[in-house]
Amino acid sequence: MEVRVRSDEAVDTELDRLISRRASQDRRQDPDEQEELWKASVRAHNAHRRREIAALWFAHFCRMAENHAKISEDYERRAEALCKEG
Repeated sequence: MEVRVRSDEAVDTELDRLISRRASQDRRQDPDEQEELWKASVRAHNAHRRREIAALWFAHFCRMAENHAKISEDYERRAEALCKEG
């Protein structure tokens, strides 16, 4: 029977390779956990987007209200002028 002896460097290299492979496997997330994280991310994104859209609608309606107020004031001045003429 023949016994093969590896050099210390070869053994260290092989151990490093095994440790690295094991460490990378340990860092992988469970697929179910990964899906839950993805769902939470989508929910957070959607909530943020809804807040953005609501803020845009709010600004739009504020501008509309300002415009209507200006138009209303103009109509009131015209009506008053017509009443004074008549």
